Amino acid sequence: MEWFQKWDKVLDDSDAPFYKWFVGGKTNIVHNAIDRHLKTHRKNKLALIWVGEPGDSRTFSYFALNREVSKFANVLKSMGVKKGDIVTIYLPRLPEQMIAMLACAKIGAAHSVVYGGFSVEALAERIEDAQSRVLVTADGGWLRGKIIALKDIADEAMARQPTVETCIVVKRTGQDIYMEAGRDYWYEDLMSLPIAGPICETEPTDAEDMLFILYTSGTTGRPKGVIHTHGGYMVFTYTTLKYVFDVKDEDRWWCAADPGWITGHSYIVYAPLINGVTSFMYEGAPTHPYPNRWWQMIENHGITILYTAPTAIRGLMRFGDSWPNRHNLGSLRLLGTVGEPINPEAWKWYYTVIGQERCPIMDTWWQTETGGFMITPLPITPLKPGSATRPFFGIDVDVVDDESQPVPTGEEGYLVVKTPWPGMLRAVYKDPDRYREQYWDKFKTMYQTGDSARKDEDGYVWVIGRMDDVIKVSGYRLGTAEVESALVSHPDVSEAAAIGLPHELKGNAIHAYVILRAGVEGDENLAETLRDHVGHEMGPIAKPETITVVDTLPKTRSGKIMRRLLKARALGLPEGDVSTLEE
Repeated sequence: MEWFQKWDKVLDDSDAPFYKWFVGGKTNIVHNAIDRHLKTHRKNKLALIWVGEPGDSRTFSYFALNREVSKFANVLKSMGVKKGDIVTIYLPRLPEQMIAMLACAKIGAAHSVVYGGFSVEALAERIEDAQSRVLVTADGGWLRGKIIALKDIADEAMARQPTVETCIVVKRTGQDIYMEAGRDYWYEDLMSLPIAGPICETEPTDAEDMLFILYTSGTTGRPKGVIHTHGGYMVFTYTTLKYVFDVKDEDRWWCAADPGWITGHSYIVYAPLINGVTSFMYEGAPTHPYPNRWWQMIENHGITILYTAPTAIRGLMRFGDSWPNRHNLGSLRLLGTVGEPINPEAWKWYYTVIGQERCPIMDTWWQTETGGFMITPLPITPLKPGSATRPFFGIDVDVVDDESQPVPTGEEGYLVVKTPWPGMLRAVYKDPDRYREQYWDKFKTMYQTGDSARKDEDGYVWVIGRMDDVIKVSGYRLGTAEVESALVSHPDVSEAAAIGLPHELKGNAIHAYVILRAGVEGDENLAETLRDHVGHEMGPIAKPETITVVDTLPKTRSGKIMRRLLKARALGLPEGDVSTLEE
């Protein structure tokens, strides 16, 4: 990686917990993601292969990506976007999403990407908090064969938030939409004007300058804008991808996430480009038009590494082995998972059916706030299904009790990070108190992840789930993930969610919701069978009071089941912040 000016100090902890990294260093993440490759053999190498849901496709070499990013950076400048401004991006999974993010960073502006499945309220709230004057959106996007009408949602959000002066619209689906004169402009029209010249100097930024804000939902109240910076985030995402997935020049890397959440920022946009690899991006749903869509694309494009969420794996597992088995998946050499702990059952299917028992699975634990992988195997690490194994090098994690003391081996406690790391969030936008309260108040010198975990005798970390995803039944602490894994290990169940509801005798009782595999009918007998199955797997204490068969579970876009939402609904309470709810 290259720096315009070397740093004076690697870590400044004088104002903890407001840490600074590479103090005095000058760089720009785009210089390392694009500019420096143009002087090497990578200039004409593919940076991005994109496939749309209807079947259209586009490719960009590093040279072509630089041209598009430079042109859009000049468009943004002509719209008055300056260093330090925040541009809101509300797009489907299109190359323009990546181009817009990189164009902002190139000129020193920050981006706030809002996932294209979010509602009017979520978008309006994020525009308001960031005070964005420019919004980049599209007429629509394709999902499951239907058009998601993004511009209509954007119009309603802009009506609520008069801060937006310019709305740039990518033409994707071609249906008639409302375009307000003087405010709304077609992306394609702007990119063909003389203002969109193909040359734009990359703005030198300070290592601590804001690169982006990403809003993550709190269990209560407003979403919080997590801030990441050019220097530390660049170093951390680059390094984690390089070593965890052993990326090589000839690899074709597919992170099947959405740039609307952190996995997409770090491992679709920034780290693959800094590492100079070829990335694959797909617009639509994994099962459209048939459940072999992903396997077909892996075969067609020679994908070597697939990184996705357990929820997607379980969703595809429902359709059985015959769909993947009809494709040649021999190009794959590594697999990865992200978003939540993976049930051993889904792990085994992923390993045997998709990886054909030759691809190690990199089960990564990290958060929006951490910027990159924190607990993860390397390709040489002996694996245990369901464990993210050990911390990445330089990361110091522990499992502690309420008094900040390490808990004994095998016991559950709070997962904490004991020392700062380069990719860490720097603050919550405009709310330093919330940053301190949320992440540092409980353990003072240790970062509080909000997750519970345990360590085994080999020092492997088993993340159980959010601290609020632990149910105390008759004094026993049971992780929702463990109950769910027990349910999913039954051949009729493809997905499960467990919550604790108040119970007169037990304090709490477990209530479970299950999605059955294709072709299985749910009835009272099956519910009883499943209760007994959990009792057999985990002991009678873990038997759910009720088991409800459902078609879908409320999830965040990153694939995490929103158990608190199930709980609120069961108790008839307000649902709180649902801005990150998928669809």
